[in-house]
Amino acid sequence: MSRMQYGVTEASAVNDWVEDAVTHADVVIVGLGCAGVCAAIEAREAGADVLVLERASGGGGVTAMAAGHVYLGGGTRVQKAVGVEDNVEDMYTYLVMNTPDPNEEKIRAYCEQSVEHFNWLVANGVPFNDSMYQGKHVLQMTDECLIWSGNEEVYPFREKAVPAPRGHKVAEVGHLGGAKMMELLTARAEALGVRILCDAYVTELVREEGRICGVRYRAFGEEKGCIRARKGVVLAAGQFTENDELLEEHLPELLVDGYTRQFTPYDDGAGHQLGHSAGGSLKHMGGALVTAAFYPPESHIKGILVNRLGKRYVAEDSYHSRSSLFTTRQPDRKGWLIVDEATYAVDPPHYGAYPLVDAFESVEEMEKALGMPDGSLQQTMRSYNRAAEQAEDPEFHKGKKWLTPLDHPPYAALDASVGAATYMAFTLGGLDVSIDGEVLTEEGVPVPGLYAAGGCASNIAQDGTGYSSGTCIGESTFFGRRAGRHAASQ
Repeated sequence: MSRMQYGVTEASAVNDWVEDAVTHADVVIVGLGCAGVCAAIEAREAGADVLVLERASGGGGVTAMAAGHVYLGGGTRVQKAVGVEDNVEDMYTYLVMNTPDPNEEKIRAYCEQSVEHFNWLVANGVPFNDSMYQGKHVLQMTDECLIWSGNEEVYPFREKAVPAPRGHKVAEVGHLGGAKMMELLTARAEALGVRILCDAYVTELVREEGRICGVRYRAFGEEKGCIRARKGVVLAAGQFTENDELLEEHLPELLVDGYTRQFTPYDDGAGHQLGHSAGGSLKHMGGALVTAAFYPPESHIKGILVNRLGKRYVAEDSYHSRSSLFTTRQPDRKGWLIVDEATYAVDPPHYGAYPLVDAFESVEEMEKALGMPDGSLQQTMRSYNRAAEQAEDPEFHKGKKWLTPLDHPPYAALDASVGAATYMAFTLGGLDVSIDGEVLTEEGVPVPGLYAAGGCASNIAQDGTGYSSGTCIGESTFFGRRAGRHAASQ
């Protein structure tokens, strides 16, 4: 299938401006995911006439496929209600430590305004229950709100920042919290007078004397012409996970057999390409969230992850994307979770579960069956068990509550390898933007009239090893708001 070529056209060459009242605005937003809808609400509340162009037949984007976690902290209403103490400095320190190339100005603003952002979401209709899920789970199937959603309790992060749970799930039983969030925020935007045009496929930006002043779009395969944007255009068109050509250029790992990519049919990097064609710089395009979780059951965290050399390679209590990415970096992308009879459990079943290879009466037998060097796994197990008996893990510093000797045979080997376990992935890289969403050139200069937020912008989420569930929706809604507000002020 041939792909649309995205680009920029000069206003002097445009002879098909659409002049009716429906198709011009102060602020034009490309995409109706969580970043786009929050940009629309803020721009409209700032007094701008706002038009959203959505390529699909309805809004939602990849947010509508998510459980609806938002990474927020510093003392939100929910944290206080369930007795969790948190502060801005610990949240800030944690996020800076977990971000490969931290923009401290953005992270500082996100943390200092986190409580305000939570309150803004609530005021605009998004519900959160004053409750906490107490177990260790990738996706709680209740409507409880607060969860441990990242590496807060993992070494070395716990040494520098007091751990606190910050994953806030939208009040919805099961995994459709993101869809509920989008339904409610879209209704709010429409109530404010935001105009939404679906099945509208933006293919070009329009530039006049160096400033982005509009877009060209198509509908149902037909050219419809150009729409004026008097104040600015906000790109909120999602990730590039669906685009094999961009993956080949920036993230070929995700084209390896064994990865299941999470995307909507229109996550082809349209926003990335539009912004780049206008002079915008792309950043962190090699970053992705990659995950194949081995918990629940949480007892499996007490096991050890080993590679084909019989060596451990990560603290097993890490956030599931962190441990998964470390697995993908092992020889031949192979790894196994080793548990004993006391820690092995089969329920509850969950997405991404590691398949059982077999059970073995001895570590020596298991080592041989898995093709590891003679004595390697046996030595790893002896060293681990000796340390665990003292509630220590000098090699990877796994949290003490997860440390227990694995000395109750038989032993089970669960296959963590790419191609055996179910690995899910999506891209994190995007356009370089200012704290207010202005698209920046390689020299760090704003492209006049052009903004980006959400999956096509690079802000906090850059790499899966430091990711926390809720970061994408959190930063998309937060920086989407800033982009809409700044665009409306021009």
